[in-house]
Amino acid sequence: MKNIVQGSLITTFRCNAKCNMCNIWQHQTKPEEELDFHYYEKLPAGLRINITGGESTIRKDIDDIFEVLYPKAALLELSTNGFNTETIVRLANKYPNILIRVSLEGLPKLNDSKRGTVNGFDHALRTMLELKKTKCKNIGFSVVISPDNYKDLIYLYELCVALDVELGNSVVHNSWYFHKEDNAITSGDALLQHEKFVEALLTSKRRGFKNKLKDYGRAYFNKSIHRRLRGDEPGYRPPCGALTDFFFIDPFGNVTPCNGSGEEWIIGNIKEDSFENIMHSEKAKKALEQVKDCKRNCAFIVTERHDMVRKPWKPILWILKNKIRISRGKEICWD
Repeated sequence: MKNIVQGSLITTFRCNAKCNMCNIWQHQTKPEEELDFHYYEKLPAGLRINITGGESTIRKDIDDIFEVLYPKAALLELSTNGFNTETIVRLANKYPNILIRVSLEGLPKLNDSKRGTVNGFDHALRTMLELKKTKCKNIGFSVVISPDNYKDLIYLYELCVALDVELGNSVVHNSWYFHKEDNAITSGDALLQHEKFVEALLTSKRRGFKNKLKDYGRAYFNKSIHRRLRGDEPGYRPPCGALTDFFFIDPFGNVTPCNGSGEEWIIGNIKEDSFENIMHSEKAKKALEQVKDCKRNCAFIVTERHDMVRKPWKPILWILKNKIRISRGKEICWD
């Protein structure tokens, strides 16, 4: 297993949704302000790259961005709300080895309420059904767990099992990126439903052993989310890998360690310098110290993924322990 650095490219702050846990839509960029796709040629080969936004498929040059990055990325991901079905399906057909995650926050009524959209669930589902007709097989939905959508979590998982697609998940955060500091982080009400979700992952009914293993790994990641939801004191997560395991580039070309800090820690701009110089700059060294001192206790999967790669015995032992506990009718152990 190889540790692959992830670069998340925030290609735009423009968005056609108005999510209640993210205010990017109130701070949208103008097309002429956004980084020209040619600058992405400066990125080294071998990165895992996530194309995100805002809604990245709004960009008229999204195909040009993929054309630059597809040959050099170890894995190229697209995060989208699924509204622009034709664009997404065209990308999937042209670049079949990409990973695509379509955002949903619940079943139709709740999803459209949380995301501030009209028929948003319909668009997302239609996109997924069309994607299943393409050669792109690494497809699925993603959900941001928050205190007001936990009741639909298990239903989204069952929908994904029925459709034979992935379900990625994260948890609500506050940060400069989301322009939020009032998202509720802890939730006693969500804990029971979240435990049912993790139990479903650990007793996966998916077809194929590889698909079951993915569910088991996702269950392990959700251990941190569960402890976050119940308000555990910091210290239960692996050390943050911002700027060592992952980085972000915003729509203006600014390179920053992460999207979870209270303010954006800019270490350079890809338009003005090489990627290598930026990552070895004095600003980068200062940002690494800020990362070490950060107390925000984020629960992003990219940190967990790298820790699982480096210490595979940790998820294996936790998964085995809890599969045995579930078989004996005991509750999941979250330590």
